[in-house]
Amino acid sequence: MKTDITSRADIEKFISIFYERVKPDPNIGFIFTDVVHMDWPHHIPIIVDFWETVLLDNPVYKRNAMEVHYDLHKKIPLKKIHFDSWMRIFVETIDELYEGPIATLAKKRAKSIADLMQFKMNGMKNTNIL
Repeated sequence: MKTDITSRADIEKFISIFYERVKPDPNIGFIFTDVVHMDWPHHIPIIVDFWETVLLDNPVYKRNAMEVHYDLHKKIPLKKIHFDSWMRIFVETIDELYEGPIATLAKKRAKSIADLMQFKMNGMKNTNIL
């Protein structure tokens, strides 16, 4: 039986697995490897902080997530296909590892965040989101 997300360790587990699945994805992997050249040891703890803040109400994330994605969007326009791939991998990873109210919340919050990012970026001048 799967358990729910209850700790930072649970979040670290799903984020690490999630990004291992993102890297080879044909729709978004290149963004992390070729466009951003992600420093994974630096990035993972920041993302874990974000999700710990969002899911466990522990306010450890002190950055502006939208700003980072706006900067990325200037390098490569983030389109619906990118957000859809990100969501698919995120949901598959959560569903494989966890079940319960926090796991459900993670999927709902991820969808809300992805939708909000798409909406806000679509409002930027000279974008090609959809």
